[in-house]
Amino acid sequence: MVAKRILFMTQEITPYLPETDLSRICRRLPQGIQERGREIRTFMPRYGAVNERRNQLHEVIRLSGMNLIIDDTDHPLIIKVASIPTARMQIYFIDNEDYFHKRVSMWDENGVDYEDNDERSIFYIRGVLETVKKLRWIPDLIHCHGWLTALAPIYLKKMYHDEPTFSRTKVVYTVYEDTRRSALNKTVYQKLKQDGMTDRDLGLIKTSTEFDAITNLAVKYADGVVQGSPVIDEKVETYIEKENKPFLPYYDEQSYIDANNEFYDTILNIPRQK
Repeated sequence: MVAKRILFMTQEITPYLPETDLSRICRRLPQGIQERGREIRTFMPRYGAVNERRNQLHEVIRLSGMNLIIDDTDHPLIIKVASIPTARMQIYFIDNEDYFHKRVSMWDENGVDYEDNDERSIFYIRGVLETVKKLRWIPDLIHCHGWLTALAPIYLKKMYHDEPTFSRTKVVYTVYEDTRRSALNKTVYQKLKQDGMTDRDLGLIKTSTEFDAITNLAVKYADGVVQGSPVIDEKVETYIEKENKPFLPYYDEQSYIDANNEFYDTILNIPRQK
């Protein structure tokens, strides 16, 4: 098998956050892919719920220090890193005092979504991509997990399409059953236009920024789609069928690592060894 570089971009990983289906997959999948001979990098946000001392996070000075402009405002980007010794795997954390450090996780203590989750998503995605550029590590494929990464495919195909680091990078999006999420702030439309997207690019979210519309936008610009839960939103399922892109159906915990690994080869046009 040809070794390829896989970048994992996720909204949560255990043990840094409580265990969920998504956080457990994003803990086991990168390790499993690394053990199958690929080179990986893994990113998640540094939420306030992440205990820095217990998990031994430390700032990577050479990667920190840049500012990202979102809606005409500068936001400092801090990069931290920690290791999972049992997995021989590093996790990079995207940090910002206002967007992440002072926030519990994706939602507040009462389970209510933050009103600026659209900006938090944009900051996280752009923070990952800018950090990868600084690392001078060119990914062959980026695998996105969770609603916080749903805008990543359109950013890669539009704002970053001329970047040498990402000119040949493929992107895969995993769809989870996450219908409890609130709609993103409708101002996300204009914020994406400020980053170079057009009305035509954003047609799917022109009238709605609900979960299904944002997810369908991810599906539209992804090179492949994975079903991460046994059941997903019906509107999203219908749109996936309509787009007719390479699709990996749901696999259980005993087989999803190998299934994803083979799916990467399909997306990257790598012949499978017989």
